Amino acid sequence: MSVGAIILGWWARELGDRQSAAARGLAARLRRAGPVDALAERAVHDLAQALNLRDGARLAFLVRLLAEVREHEGRPLARALGGAEPVMSELRFQRLMRADGGELPEALRRAITLADRSCNVARLGSDLLHWGEDVRRRWCFDYYGVDAPQAATPSVSEEISE
Repeated sequence: MSVGAIILGWWARELGDRQSAAARGLAARLRRAGPVDALAERAVHDLAQALNLRDGARLAFLVRLLAEVREHEGRPLARALGGAEPVMSELRFQRLMRADGGELPEALRRAITLADRSCNVARLGSDLLHWGEDVRRRWCFDYYGVDAPQAATPSVSEEISE
């Protein structure tokens, strides 16, 4: 099972049913939680075990942002933010792509809110766990509504690096 599928399953079970008082309560606690408080939730450890994730900071980062999402849909978050009629300005999106560790959680929280708290939870979760240059590049293509190019062949990569 893929990382995204595990995250989506956990989100659907623990946070996705907003008719459930337990899901609403957990989501509210995680949204307000600091990193340590988020780790004090049993459901968070269930996710960590399913993912075999032992990095507490990364786990807290993931679940606090997943708690912001209220509806799972097919569009990745960056695509929901951009496209022909963007809900996030280009300038704000560029700041999101440059955000570092301290600014990143709040910038992503605002992005989720701008997207009406709706996006592809599996993709978002996987992207949050693997946040780095590759994910940021893909988000840039998603924001502008274009498919990312295939990975460069070794000969092209070598020419670029020379």
